[in-house]
Amino acid sequence: MDIIQIATHLIDEDTDQPRYQFDEEALQELMKSIEEIGLLSPIKVRTTPGGRYKIIYGNRRYKASKMLGKETIPCIVSTVTDEMEIYLEQIAENLTREGFSPIEEAEAFHKLMNESKFNSSIKYLANKLGKPESYIKNKCELLKFGNSVRKLIVSGTEIRKDKLTEDQLLPIKDLPIEHRDPLALIIARDALPVSDVKKIAKLFKDKEISSGTKDKLLYKNGHELLQTWSTVQQNKAERERAAELAAEKAELAAEAKAERARRAAEAEALAAAAVTLAANGALSPGPTTSVIGGGDLFAAAAAETAAAAGSTAAAKAAAAAREEARRLLAALPLPSGLADDAASGEELQALIADIDGTLAALAQRAAAWQSLRELAVAATRER
Repeated sequence: MDIIQIATHLIDEDTDQPRYQFDEEALQELMKSIEEIGLLSPIKVRTTPGGRYKIIYGNRRYKASKMLGKETIPCIVSTVTDEMEIYLEQIAENLTREGFSPIEEAEAFHKLMNESKFNSSIKYLANKLGKPESYIKNKCELLKFGNSVRKLIVSGTEIRKDKLTEDQLLPIKDLPIEHRDPLALIIARDALPVSDVKKIAKLFKDKEISSGTKDKLLYKNGHELLQTWSTVQQNKAERERAAELAAEKAELAAEAKAERARRAAEAEALAAAAVTLAANGALSPGPTTSVIGGGDLFAAAAAETAAAAGSTAAAKAAAAAREEARRLLAALPLPSGLADDAASGEELQALIADIDGTLAALAQRAAAWQSLRELAVAATRER
């Protein structure tokens, strides 16, 4: 495109352009640069009725040149008339320039998406400007804040006192306005880093903290809010640990209860086994009328079985086994000695054979009772 010199007094600023904030210090530096080496980049204008021109982009260069008293300014004259294309060009140009604030971007995007003469979508703007949709969405989120906060928002990521960056504000953007804006002012005043802002945001998003308590927290400074966050986190961790311990205790209690039930069932089974043995004749007295020794061995086994059972049904079963054992012992008195005039050899041999058979039968039944006793004793010790 051709660059032509246009008289300064014929050029008008575009009051609807996206950029309207101009840093005075930066403007003075630009003036000094133009005065020393001239205007290196022309501004872009479009024609308007009456032989005049309106700036598309280059407002800062125009202002600096006008303040220096320049009679003409190098310009590129555009033939574009479509308002959408002009506005997009203004945004694209300013995105490459220093000092285009996040709020100016947000307002420009909002204008394109909401004014009837544009009625654009986020997807369309993202494609036209070469930006991710999330970039445009995040910028528009800044419009949730009030004017007292907006005027503190600056571009870049440097944390400065009484200034706010986009990164500092995004963590608190979804808070209620009665908490959001006062918090933003605290963040700016205390120049809080983003990591601290995220902690404070979690504090105000905590549903366990009442709204009234959050209102009172706004009287604290940034350091005090961080201390409060730390205390809340510690208390929450302690409550979670206590809940874990309670759950573990309840689980152990449930396991113990299940174990007791299992042992009671085993005891009942042992008692039932004793009854079964009696019913099957395993506890019936042998063919002999006497054994060496005595004592309440079977009664003790039955008593321990009843104690281990821990239930009425098991106790009754064990009592039945005990009664059977007593009847068995009653039928087995101590043997008497042999008379001096002993029987014949054949009779003695028959007696020996009978005794051996009786002892074998008794040994078999005694083994069954001994096994039952050991199971009952083991179950009792486990309780």
